[in-house]
Amino acid sequence: MKNQLRRIIEDNTSPMGKIFDYFIQILIFLSLFAVSLETLPDKGPLLTSILNSFELFCLTVFTIEYLLRIFVAEKPFKYIFSFYGIIDFLAVAPFFFPTKDLIDLRFLRAFRIFRLFRALKLIRYSKAINRLTTAIHIVKEELILFFIIILILIFMVSAGIYFFENEAQPDVFKSIFHSMWWAIVTLTTVGYGDAYPITMGGKIFTFFVLIIGVGVVTIPAGLVGSALSEARDLEKNDK
Repeated sequence: MKNQLRRIIEDNTSPMGKIFDYFIQILIFLSLFAVSLETLPDKGPLLTSILNSFELFCLTVFTIEYLLRIFVAEKPFKYIFSFYGIIDFLAVAPFFFPTKDLIDLRFLRAFRIFRLFRALKLIRYSKAINRLTTAIHIVKEELILFFIIILILIFMVSAGIYFFENEAQPDVFKSIFHSMWWAIVTLTTVGYGDAYPITMGGKIFTFFVLIIGVGVVTIPAGLVGSALSEARDLEKNDK
């Protein structure tokens, strides 16, 4: 029985496996649509009741599927702590925990659409995902170091703009923590305009921060781009 279930759940080349895969994928799309409908402000009691019943149905099906995947997995713990295992668990987390009262994690079901690549045999996209995973693994150390430097830089920029602007704008730059929002949006060159310097020292300081912000945006893109090129070369060598 376990082998038969494994063929249905993990092997979509069989007729039953295809039906199972397509059913789950369609249910994922419908559940995401239903979650979006729940955010409408003027829902009638009938629509609310239908959405609640459908959500309960989805949670039940996804929970059974999750438990079956653990049951048929050759290494259950490997599946549980894998990317898909974590996403599958978060998709059914409201069934076990009242997460909807704290934070609604149902939108994470969108990640389950990646299984569609396997279901529809989109091999080229599966290879692209593998290349991206390889690229991130290649530059993992550089990215970790870069983000550590970014955290230090955010603190330094927050402290700098606080000392320049606190006296002039005590309501906007109340503390270094309040200044971190300005530091983040400025370093990422977004600049929402809800907080900006008005003193000469703050404007000069902002000029240098903006110059640094250009590098903050381009460096990780360059790292991942070069790593993707290296991943393609590795894939060719493997062939």
